[in-house]
Amino acid sequence: MTNSIEELSSADAIFIIGSNTSEQHPLIAMRIIEAVKKNNARLLIADPRKIPLTEFAEAYAPLTPGTNLAFINGMLNVIITEELIKEEFVNSRTEGFKEFKQSIIKYTPEAVSEITGVDADTIRTFARIYAKAQKGSIVYAMGITQHVTGTMNVSALANLAMLTGHIGRESTGVNPLRGQNNVQGACDMGALPNVLPGYQPLNDEKILEKFKSSWGEASNFGNGMTASQMMEEAAKGGIKSLYILGENPMVSDPDTQHVEEALSNLEFLVVQDIFMTETARFAHVILPATSYLEKDGTFTNTERRVQRVRKAIEPVGDSKADWEIICMLLKAFDCYAEYESPEEIMDEIRALIPSYAGITYNRIERVGLQWPCPDIMRPGTAFLHKDRFSRGLGRFSINEYRGPGEAVDEEFPLIMTTGRIQHHYHTGTMTRRSWALNREYPHGFIEINPFDAERFGVKSERKVKVTSRRGSLTTTAIITSKVKLGVVFMPFHFGEEAANKLTNRNFDPVSQIPELKVCAVKIEGVS
Repeated sequence: MTNSIEELSSADAIFIIGSNTSEQHPLIAMRIIEAVKKNNARLLIADPRKIPLTEFAEAYAPLTPGTNLAFINGMLNVIITEELIKEEFVNSRTEGFKEFKQSIIKYTPEAVSEITGVDADTIRTFARIYAKAQKGSIVYAMGITQHVTGTMNVSALANLAMLTGHIGRESTGVNPLRGQNNVQGACDMGALPNVLPGYQPLNDEKILEKFKSSWGEASNFGNGMTASQMMEEAAKGGIKSLYILGENPMVSDPDTQHVEEALSNLEFLVVQDIFMTETARFAHVILPATSYLEKDGTFTNTERRVQRVRKAIEPVGDSKADWEIICMLLKAFDCYAEYESPEEIMDEIRALIPSYAGITYNRIERVGLQWPCPDIMRPGTAFLHKDRFSRGLGRFSINEYRGPGEAVDEEFPLIMTTGRIQHHYHTGTMTRRSWALNREYPHGFIEINPFDAERFGVKSERKVKVTSRRGSLTTTAIITSKVKLGVVFMPFHFGEEAANKLTNRNFDPVSQIPELKVCAVKIEGVS
């Protein structure tokens, strides 16, 4: 997040797109409700499915899945044509506006309405409310990233913030909500294929020398692959072995049959996890890790806040903390791994990552600090880009709309989108082992609009067969007006009714994120 969670309470306009905030980030949703009730904030929600927060919204846009980019470009068109631009900010803090403006001309509300299924006046309402706000905040999640245009979707939101000057100030910004508790921390530590920890470039010799002095001259700093690229290569035989830590691609990755083929094709698979998962069943070796209750360390949350995690119980059985397992492996490969504690590792992080340099265990004993925190005299940073962007001037980008990677037709007439529900977490590895949570949602389901249910002869609470171009599954139908006509929704938590058995392997060309939010399907009743 460019800004802090607490700041949402003081925003006077909040634009949520592609995020079921109240069910997946309930504490953040509470801040948003507080803004509406106490600050009279105007809430805007764009999503193919009505979410609980919709009841607090001034305007709701039921987008057709895969049309987010057209909708955002439509808002940009209105702001430009109605001269709602923050000219002072655009002139002093940005570049590339002229070319960007030219690219937006064709995205009129009427043209965008044809693409998105959202009324043209609703598009105008969203644009006017957001642009005219004193403090406008954008909130998004994987509902806009898991598309073939995911990178452009986020770039378009950055255009929106810059065009209106809603960036670099309190209670504004572009705020992605991370899907798991330490996703931000994993990215910060270099769990990306093209950067070193702290997002430091691989082509800077001074930076490489700094890491070599700590990790050894033999360190390899070449570009790697994304998770989706690894799976593609494994299926083709380009990767012979794989080491999976705390991930369950047999449930979370698209086209489950392809994932199974890829994992089965490996000569050696190692899985490190706290439970036996659908993926671990394919492993040649399983390394038992510990839960958060059994280890010390830090998590970095969605607002960039580095927080302490303290061991409450001793590791169960022969399990070990992830850092200990990795150190044992490094030593087996004759690599340096002489760490005695997570705090010692944190000291190395501080030495190598400038944005973490001022964060010590003592300083985060009670309350975490938000990076960048470049030295121990700094209090951390509540919001980013106050005086300048990291590259100097913010650059407007041109993001031309293109349709999803898969389209409906006569055989597969419905668009299926996937997501999460309140009672389960990701692939259900932990939550489905909780009797109370599993009691609430013991199995999967598919939500269907009442008109579509009547059209295809589907009855509520009855079994239906759902088929895509990749496979079929049987699940339970839930008839609801939460989803718009022509759209169905499935949660992906349930391995025995894996929604991702149906989804496709179309990827964003930049990030390589799969298009999990758009999949053409057909449904039929099961007697």
